[in-house]
Amino acid sequence: MTASRATWGHRGARFALVTLLAVGACGTLLVIGGRPTPAVSAIPAMPVPAVTDETKRNGPEALLARTMREINANQLDGALVEVDKIINAYPNFRLAHLIKGDILLARARPLTTIGNVIGVPSDEVEDLRDEARARIARYQQERPTARVPRYLVQLNDDQRHAFVVDTSKSTLYVFENEGGELRYVNDYYVSIGKNGIDKFREGDNKTPLGVYHVTRWLSPEQLASKYGKLSGLYGAGAFPIDYPNFWDRREGRNGHGIWLHGVPFDTYSRPPRSSNGCVALTNEDLKALSESVQIGLTPVVIANGVDWVTPEANTALRHELTRQLDGWRQDWESLNTEKYLRHYAADFSSGKGGLEKWSAHKRRVNARKEWIKLKLHKVSIVLYPGRDDLAVVTFDQDYSSSNYRKQMRKRQYWIKNRGAWRILHEGAA
Repeated sequence: MTASRATWGHRGARFALVTLLAVGACGTLLVIGGRPTPAVSAIPAMPVPAVTDETKRNGPEALLARTMREINANQLDGALVEVDKIINAYPNFRLAHLIKGDILLARARPLTTIGNVIGVPSDEVEDLRDEARARIARYQQERPTARVPRYLVQLNDDQRHAFVVDTSKSTLYVFENEGGELRYVNDYYVSIGKNGIDKFREGDNKTPLGVYHVTRWLSPEQLASKYGKLSGLYGAGAFPIDYPNFWDRREGRNGHGIWLHGVPFDTYSRPPRSSNGCVALTNEDLKALSESVQIGLTPVVIANGVDWVTPEANTALRHELTRQLDGWRQDWESLNTEKYLRHYAADFSSGKGGLEKWSAHKRRVNARKEWIKLKLHKVSIVLYPGRDDLAVVTFDQDYSSSNYRKQMRKRQYWIKNRGAWRILHEGAA
C-alpha cells in the first residue's frame, strides 16, 4: 500500500537535543531583504503564556507569522513571547521549538537562515524550512469567501460538504453545501507525497490528482489491529479514498491505499512533502475534518492549484450537463435503443467491455421490454481538475420496466469531444 511513513518517527530523543539550534527562514521569514538579524546580548526571561481560546482560534500559522514579524523587527523578546504561545498550545510542534532555538541562539550570533548550524541533518532542516514557507504562505493567502472551486459544479442535497486539496499550497479546503450553494467553511495545512504529485505507479511516493470519494473510516483501534506498531504512523485515524478510480485505471495508473490520515502522536505536523502518497493532516485537524465526512458521499478533489470562480460561473456548465443527463434518461425510456446509444463515446468502457459489447447487451435487453420508467435523484457533478472536458456525474437511479426493477447509485464519466458530451464510463458508485 502507499500509506504514509513518518519522517521523524525514531528521532524524538535526538530532536530534544537540537531544539536550541537555528531555524531561520527563506524569503519572507527571518531573512528579509537579505539582512541577517543581529545578535543580542541577552533575551529577558518571559513568563510562559497561557493557552487561551484566542490562541487556539488563531491557530499556529497566525502565531508563527507574529513571531516572524517580531524577529524581523529585531524585537526578539516579543518573538520569544509569541513562539512560547505556539509551544504552549502545541507542545510537539517541532518547527516552533526550532524557531525558539534560533531566538535563543541570537544571544551569541546574528541569525542568517533557518538551520544555519553544524551537526543537524540538512534534509531535516530543509523539511522545516519548507514547512515554514508553506505555513506563512497559507497565512497570507486570501480565503475564498466569495469564490468556489471550478470543479464543484453541483452537489446533491445529501452531500453536506466537499473537500478540495490544493497540493501547490499544502491546503485542504472544506466547503459546505447550503441548499445547493457552496460556502467556504475552513482550510487545513496538509502534507503530500515526498515525490510530489501525479501518482502513476505503486511505490512512487506521489499523491494522485483527480476526483475521489471517501470510502470508509479506519479508527486507531482498527489500524492497530491490522498494522500493529506501524499504525502509529497514521495518528488519530484514516479515511481511505477510492484511488485508483476509473480514469486512473484507464490512464494506466496503479497502486492503492491513498488515505486522508493523521500524523504520529509525537509530532504536531509533518513537512509539506513527507508521505508515501497520502494526504496527512495534524491529528487535531483530522478530528475536526471528520465531523464533515460522509462515507461514500463526500467528494475529495485533489488538484495542483485550484481554479477559483464566482458561484455563477458554473451555472452554464451545470445546465448543459444536467440537460445531457436528462436526454440520456429520456432516450432510454423511449426504448429507441439506437438513439439511446448515441449518448456513449466510441471508446466507452463499462469495466466489463467496450461499446460494442455494451450495445449488444442493451439491444438484447430492451427488445424484451414493453416499457421503461427511469427516475434520477441526488445528482452531483464534479469537473476533473486540469480538464474542462471531463466530468464525474453521480446519481441515484430508480429503474423500472415491464419485467424488472432496480435501484442503485450510479457513476458516469462524461467527456466532451468535438463539442458534444458523451458517456465514457458507466458503473455502480
